[in-house]
Amino acid sequence: MSPANCGGTRAKQVLSPGATFGLAERLRSSEGAPLGELFSFVSGLYFRGKLTYARRFAAPADPANAVVGGGVHVITPNAGLRTPDTLVTADAVRAFGGADVHPDNDGYRRPLERSAGVLARELGPDCDVVLLGSIASPKYVDILLAIFGDALQFPSAFVGRGDMSRGGLLLRHASQGMELQYVPISGAVRHGTRPPRLSPLWRARVS
Repeated sequence: MSPANCGGTRAKQVLSPGATFGLAERLRSSEGAPLGELFSFVSGLYFRGKLTYARRFAAPADPANAVVGGGVHVITPNAGLRTPDTLVTADAVRAFGGADVHPDNDGYRRPLERSAGVLARELGPDCDVVLLGSIASPKYVDILLAIFGDALQFPSAFVGRGDMSRGGLLLRHASQGMELQYVPISGAVRHGTRPPRLSPLWRARVS
């Protein structure tokens, strides 16, 4: 999964010394808080959709493998791939916010290359890797494609959608237990016209 923006308004809110809600207090502690919870707060619907969907459908061949874990991994701005349960502190969040997520930035690219390379060796050649993130930008695709090759796939329904639309789509499919269709990134059409807006979910009214 692609990372959340740790340099924005919600990141500043959770890092405020005066913040008294649970996540902010845990980030200031020596133990920290889970990366997935932090990114879900900072990014809102988009990351929450990605995380919920990934946890619903990830199916690693060996969940007991310490490197593979539960099959869900998050790209970080300066520490490569990490599991959503990785504990991070306020200092780590500040470092995320100051990092440039760009392929030309060694501080971003090299940790991602190292951790993705280790993961690829543990997964072997027969496991598909699904990128839940922007497929139009090279900042994730170029690095991961060089490591995972044809195993790197993405949901074809992502083409033409913005972040919020992707997040809503992922939450909807996770709640319905319907996995999206994936296609290999290599050679795929990654830019397209914006699809129709998602129709509102039907809600039962109870009086």
